[in-house]
Amino acid sequence: FRLDPCGIICIFITYLALFYADYVIVRHLVLPSMTDTLWGAGSVVIFNTIMFLLIVAHLRAVLSDPGIVPIPKTSMDFSDMHTGEGPRKTSDGWTVCMKCETYRPPRAHHCRVCRRCVRRMDHHCPWINNCVGEYNQRFFIQFLFYVGLASVFAITIVIVSWTIEPSSALKETKHIKLVHTIVLVVESILFGLFVIAIGCDQMSAILNDETAVEHVKKEGPARARKSRMVLLQEVFGRGHPITWLWPFYVDRYRQPQDNTMYNV
Repeated sequence: FRLDPCGIICIFITYLALFYADYVIVRHLVLPSMTDTLWGAGSVVIFNTIMFLLIVAHLRAVLSDPGIVPIPKTSMDFSDMHTGEGPRKTSDGWTVCMKCETYRPPRAHHCRVCRRCVRRMDHHCPWINNCVGEYNQRFFIQFLFYVGLASVFAITIVIVSWTIEPSSALKETKHIKLVHTIVLVVESILFGLFVIAIGCDQMSAILNDETAVEHVKKEGPARARKSRMVLLQEVFGRGHPITWLWPFYVDRYRQPQDNTMYNV
């Protein structure tokens, strides 16, 4: 967890929007018009289940190590590199970070917010107050998926609620419901479109085997081509694809990367 003001504010906005959406759906949409129907009870259960999975995925993205490159136990002397005399890249693709003063594995980049190098860093996301990297990218994508799903389901509940609105409802009640409905729909559309755009970028980056940082720095994939399934498994794990959207899943096949260069 980073003490970054922008990230903390974004997390606060995220949970404020989530709990407000849940409040509007239960208090102003379901209870006034759908309490006597199976759809009413079912919609509350489904929406809160989506909310629960969303929050779990978000917390795991926030609190998980994105792939921080460890600082070596003993300091290294890179004075020759500061003068431009020494090489900054080894034969096996490892590079030297002049800010962390350490070696970092291929595809690792330095984050100015986290102030550390991160394995296969895609970008730093203020909405999770953390980097999106090798070890938490799947949680970030799960979070995006459940936000989009919650947005679609919220708009569906709005349509059904207003369709079966009892004619005997008081005007004042309808006015309050209308205001909350408008705010909820605007919120759902904005967040829904936002996560769709980010989600498409994430999937494109995975399937093209090129992170956002690599794309900006023109460090295209000069690696052996891999199948789409292998690329997806590198992010979501080697379990069955049905587990890829399950935020509780732990990939027992995922092994730590080689850190022998740090043990000096």
